Amino acid sequence: MLNSVIVVDDESSIRDAVEQWLSLSGFEVQLFSRADECLAQLPEHFPGVILSDVRMPGMTGLELLAEVQRRDADLPVILLTGHGDVPMAVEAMRDGAYDFLEKPFSPETLLGSLRRALDKRRLVLENRALHAQADNRARLDATLLGVSRSLQTLRRQVLDLAALPVNVLIRGETGSGKELVARCLHDFGPRAAKPFVALNCAAIPEQLFEAELFGHESGAFTGAQGKRIGKLEYADGGTLFLDEIESMPLAQQVKLLRVLQEQKLERLGSNQSIRVDLRIIAATKPDLLDEARAGRFREDLAYRLNVAELRLPPLRDRREDIPLLFESFAHSAAERLGRTFPPLSGPQLSHLLSHDWPGNVRELANVAERQVLGLDEPEPPGVEPGQSLAAQQEAFEAHCLRAALTRHKGDVKAVLEELQLPRRTFNEKMQRHGLTREMFVPDS
Repeated sequence: MLNSVIVVDDESSIRDAVEQWLSLSGFEVQLFSRADECLAQLPEHFPGVILSDVRMPGMTGLELLAEVQRRDADLPVILLTGHGDVPMAVEAMRDGAYDFLEKPFSPETLLGSLRRALDKRRLVLENRALHAQADNRARLDATLLGVSRSLQTLRRQVLDLAALPVNVLIRGETGSGKELVARCLHDFGPRAAKPFVALNCAAIPEQLFEAELFGHESGAFTGAQGKRIGKLEYADGGTLFLDEIESMPLAQQVKLLRVLQEQKLERLGSNQSIRVDLRIIAATKPDLLDEARAGRFREDLAYRLNVAELRLPPLRDRREDIPLLFESFAHSAAERLGRTFPPLSGPQLSHLLSHDWPGNVRELANVAERQVLGLDEPEPPGVEPGQSLAAQQEAFEAHCLRAALTRHKGDVKAVLEELQLPRRTFNEKMQRHGLTREMFVPDS
């Protein structure tokens, strides 16, 4: 329930009286004697109401209203007026003020107006949140491509976890898209405006690992020229993505655990503690607890990192996503390279669906690019049938729809005629395969 009220009035007696009334009624109250001070501390999407006097030195209540309207036209502002200011207050309501109260006013009158304004504010913020969720879902659908049930589940999990201040462990095979998922957890959460810093733990020599993580002061060791900010410090306020975390040296695991516990670090060669606000997203192929039992990973760090776990399915377990992913990779490559890309043929699609894809999505992207370059047909070596007939039929049906829509540039009538489909059947198939006409209409 929203209960925040900002009170702006240059008279301390008015501020004190209003604060007493509102506090006794359960409101959270912020007091300001000047309008410019209020604006300086007004947060975006403020979950409450502004109650302001009209006549004040410096910025007036009407000027405050105009600036609030510019920032957030749906933020309710209630004006406090003297008797001679009533016509002006009525005009202000036409300009966007929620209400005005003529002094002197009773506590009951004030509380009634505030509660109505807060109800309005609650509905506005709820509506904004719903629109933001819908926008995020649409953006995530376009980023983590796939129509399979496992990808739909993964997208829901990513949206849920993105908003939470918890460390996440991502499990998946090589090439399954762990860094992309980590990036989505950052981009769709409250840390999106802060840095996303990626570090592959397997790519750093052990003797350089500590300096890479923690940074160093000038002269901290031989070759340390100048001060250097480490990855942990650089990611302050944002997200640090540690790929192949199982490769981190044990000595650095101890120091990372301490940072996670204390939210502080020290650069090499310095005794000064630096406070950091971090979210850690780690990725691994093996089970970290198995690694801990084998003595290769600290169990306490494994639990610290694995507050929440996401498991990425291998591509062979979501074969229905292969045509959509391949066409997306191929179209991106064709646009980047200035090439054209013809739709897949039936035999080509069959080869794609029957391959086991040990390199997962990364391997598929490579095959798509080579095919656009004319270096390969999308027929990986060693292909052996392995998927069910139903899966092949579903994938081939989706391919036929995409190919026809591509040929006719999204002209549904022409597609219906070519495929000899009733409109209702066509709509059902489009929905089942996650397709829309707009995906195939060329940009003007």
